[in-house]
Amino acid sequence: MNPLASALAESLTASGNDLVLLADGQWTRHPWPEIYTRAENVADHLLNENVRCLGLVGEPTAELIAAVIGAFLAGAAVSILPGPIRGADTAQWAQATVTRFRGIAAGRIGSQGAYLEKLSLAEQSPAIVDLDAVAHPRRSSSLRLPCLPAPVAILQGTAGSTGSPKTVQLPPASVLANISGLNERIGIRPGDIGCSWLPLYHDMGLSFLLAGALAGNDVWQAPTSAFQASPFRWLNWLSESRTSVTAAPNMAYGMIGKYSRRVTDVDLSALRFALNGGEPVDCELTERFAIEMARFGFDAAALSPSYGMAESTCAVTVPVPGAGMRVDETVFTTADGSAPRRHAVLGEAIPGMEVRIEPVDLAEGATEVAGRELGEIAIRGTSMMSGYLGDALLGADEWFRTGDLGYFVDGGLVVCGRAKEIITVAGRNIFPAEVERIAAQVPGVREGAVVAVGVGEGSIRPGLVVTAEFRGPDEPGARAALMQQVASGCGVVPADVVFVKPGSLPRTSSGKLRRLEVKRGLEVGTG
Repeated sequence: MNPLASALAESLTASGNDLVLLADGQWTRHPWPEIYTRAENVADHLLNENVRCLGLVGEPTAELIAAVIGAFLAGAAVSILPGPIRGADTAQWAQATVTRFRGIAAGRIGSQGAYLEKLSLAEQSPAIVDLDAVAHPRRSSSLRLPCLPAPVAILQGTAGSTGSPKTVQLPPASVLANISGLNERIGIRPGDIGCSWLPLYHDMGLSFLLAGALAGNDVWQAPTSAFQASPFRWLNWLSESRTSVTAAPNMAYGMIGKYSRRVTDVDLSALRFALNGGEPVDCELTERFAIEMARFGFDAAALSPSYGMAESTCAVTVPVPGAGMRVDETVFTTADGSAPRRHAVLGEAIPGMEVRIEPVDLAEGATEVAGRELGEIAIRGTSMMSGYLGDALLGADEWFRTGDLGYFVDGGLVVCGRAKEIITVAGRNIFPAEVERIAAQVPGVREGAVVAVGVGEGSIRPGLVVTAEFRGPDEPGARAALMQQVASGCGVVPADVVFVKPGSLPRTSSGKLRRLEVKRGLEVGTG
C-alpha cells in the first residue's frame, strides 16, 4: 500500500470522530470509519475495472469524499473539476469537463445527482459512474489493498490566473508530507475541530480536508455554493461547531471585516488558528476583521497569513500558532521616487520544505525594498510535485522557481507579487496588488474585483490601466477619485480607468482574477 493510503487507513479506521457535511441547510454526521468503508468500496470498483485515474465532479458529499480516499487506496490518481458556474451553458460545460478528463487519461468519471445528468450530455466521454451506487456504506469483508507503487495520487490543475493552466502531478508521499507538515506546524491536537467551505477541486480545500482526515478529527465541510449564497453563514458554522481551525482566502476575511455590522450572535472564542491563503493578503482589511470580530470572542493571535501553491501540494510557509498577523512596513524605492508599503509576513517553511530568494532582473530602474533582498521565490522539499503532466520530471533536490517575488524578514517570507505581472511605468516598477488594494477603497468599487495591468510595454508611452467592477450613481466622480488615490498611494497616474458591471471580470474556477486575460482584452480593444 502506498504511504498516503496506509496513513489514512490507519487514522480513519481508528477514529472516533466524524466528517460533518452540510446539505440542504442541515448538518449530517458521518463517522470516519463509515467514510473508510465507503472508500474501500470505491477502491474495489477501481481495481476490478483497472482504473488508473479517476475524475470527480460534484458537491462535497460522503460519496465524493470517500471516492477521493478510495482512489488513494486503489493506487489510482484522482482529479477533481468544478461544476458549471451560474449562467454557463450546461452542454458546453459538460463537453469541456469531459475533454479535460480525457486529456489526463481518466478511465472513469465519478459523480452523482444533477451533475451526473449534466455530464451525460457530453460526447466521447469515459465511463461515468454513479457514486451513490459505488460509494455505499455496506461492506461484508475487508479489501486487500495492492502493494504496487502508485506514482501519482492527485492530478491538480493550477489556477491559470497568469497564463494557461497546467496539471500538477503529486505523488502519494508528497501529499502525505504536506498534510503531515501542515498538521505539525499548526500543532493539531485530538480535540481540534476543522471547518471549511473551500472547494475540493482547489488545492487548499482538498489539503484542508485531507489534513483533518489524517488527524482523524471532526471536520465540518460545507459546499462552496452555500458560502457564496450567504458568506456570513461561515461565522455561524464556526460558532455552531466550536471550530478551532479554519482556512479561507483573503477575500472572505476582507468581506466580513468590511461589512462586520451584519454580524450578530456568534461565538468565535474556540478559534485558535485561522489560515489566510490562496491570494494576496490585504493587511488593513484583515486587521479590521480581527478588530471587529473581537467582540464575538475572536483572538487576533489566531490570524495566520500563509503561502502555498499547487506545485507543492498546497502549503509552503505557515506561521506558528498564536503568532497572529505580522506586518512588514518598509519603503519601496525606484529611480523615480519612493512609497511606503505594508505586507503580511507569511510564516516560515513547514517541515520538509525549503524556501530561498533567487536574484531576478526586473527591468532598468528596478524596484528595491529598503533593507530587504527582493528576488524570485524558489522552493523545494518533500511536498513537491514530480512535474507537470506531459513535461520533464522535477528532480528530488531541484529548486522550483515559483514566479513570485518576495523577500525574508526575521525569518518569515513576504510575497510582493508575480514577476510576470510587474507593471513598469516611467522607470517605476509597480506591484498590481498594491494598485488594486488602493483602488478597492473607492466607494462603489467591488472589493476583490479590481485588476491593474500595464499596457503599451516597449512603446514610447507605457501606461497603467485599472479595470474594476463598479456599482454606483457617480461613475465620473468615482473614476476621478480612483485615479487620485492611486496617484497618491503608488506614485503613478493611471492612463485609464475602466468600469465594468459586477461579475464581468474573468476568473479561474477557484475565483482568482485572470489578469492576463483582462490585459489581452484591453489590448484588443485599443489595437
